[in-house]
Amino acid sequence: MDTMPSGTPALPDEAEATRRRRQDASHLQEIEGNPLDTADLAMFEMFEREGWSHERRRAFILAEAAKLAGE
Repeated sequence: MDTMPSGTPALPDEAEATRRRRQDASHLQEIEGNPLDTADLAMFEMFEREGWSHERRRAFILAEAAKLAGE
């Protein structure tokens, strides 16, 4: 669970750790044959930059997926 309020900028060490996790996840996606595209990377960078909570991120991604599915 994310305890950082939405919109709260990460501290430098937290931001670096988050950036590294994103890079690791991106690399794993490539290994699995499902690389993140430019839009995906921009979305995750926005989440980090704006300090979105994990719950808000998940809700956003699910809403975007529903739009793509035509729901």
